[in-house]
Amino acid sequence: MKKRVFVSGCYDMLHSGHVAFFKEAASYGDLYVGLGSDATVSELKGRSTVNSEQERLYMVKSIRYVTDAWVNVGSGILDFEEDLRRFMPDLFVVNEDGHSPAKEKLCTELGIDYLILKRIPEAGLPARSTTSLRTTNQCQLPFRLDLAGTWIDQPYVSKYGAGWAITMSLEPTIEFMERCGMSTSTRNAARKLWPYHLPLDHPEKLAEMLFRFENEPGRSEISGAQDAIGICMPGLNRHYYNGNYWPEAIESCHDESVLSWLEEHVCMILLWPRKQGLNVLENTQINETNVKALTSAADACWDAILKKDLSAFAASFLASFNAQVAMFPAMMPSDVAEVIDQYKDKALAWKLAGAGGGGYMALVCEQPLENAIRLKIRRKGL
Repeated sequence: MKKRVFVSGCYDMLHSGHVAFFKEAASYGDLYVGLGSDATVSELKGRSTVNSEQERLYMVKSIRYVTDAWVNVGSGILDFEEDLRRFMPDLFVVNEDGHSPAKEKLCTELGIDYLILKRIPEAGLPARSTTSLRTTNQCQLPFRLDLAGTWIDQPYVSKYGAGWAITMSLEPTIEFMERCGMSTSTRNAARKLWPYHLPLDHPEKLAEMLFRFENEPGRSEISGAQDAIGICMPGLNRHYYNGNYWPEAIESCHDESVLSWLEEHVCMILLWPRKQGLNVLENTQINETNVKALTSAADACWDAILKKDLSAFAASFLASFNAQVAMFPAMMPSDVAEVIDQYKDKALAWKLAGAGGGGYMALVCEQPLENAIRLKIRRKGL
């Protein structure tokens, strides 16, 4: 008997990359496809699908490599779990962008083989992804990744000690999930000002405009300025906070050798969106000692990056994250700690993007890590 092979995804805006993936997955046996529902896509990606679940199901079923397909009954990043437990395939196949430790762990628990495929286009055809197709005529606003000093942009933190936050602006090479520490709420606010792309002039003024626009009068929780700066200001930036919401100084690095070096040594993996109801502001330990650890780590991180000192960068990157967790213990629940344990032999350092609790984990590595998300830093003037 042929093996039963299972894949799961959105498969919106069906393209040759999807078909090539189905073809390769089907080489291992009879292929069955679980599709994310319209509600799941909206929850995870903060947007509606181009094609409804009924249209997507019809198209996927029409592909000759597919034995059968259905809409997954669950929700969230593991929306296929109930179907997987019922169907019990021999093999679960994902591509590099679709891999996550949570999927691999579930398959191990169920005794299902787990295989990660590289994105290889059909011979003679260009590489395709839904993100690249969407961004051709859709929103091309950047994302941001915080590298060190996270939370210092909040006055209730910087009042215990002034310091720098370090962010880098990222090209939207993938469609990052909602509630995953990639400043999607600030980015969504930016889309109201600039629906398709940022203006090129005066990035610092754009960042201040976005910060003020998102934090309208009467808002109870002020979104930190680092998100607006990370989105609007290209390259690598550090910004200095001393008891106020907006920084007193901003320094930028656009050195191509430094940015390329960071792209070679920083990658990300998807965990899962931060669970609804999780409050990372519970049981905080914000004091002079912990804030000093945060600001010292950010100072060391900036110096290490400019010198391209990988060992020092990894040490300060991890020290900054540890200082965050010391102040906000709810950032790192036990399931996140379990994933970190899996990467301690593969990475030099790690931290959660944004406020943690889940989302994306950034890793510092000697070499690009297989099956991780590669990052593209936005260059000045582009």
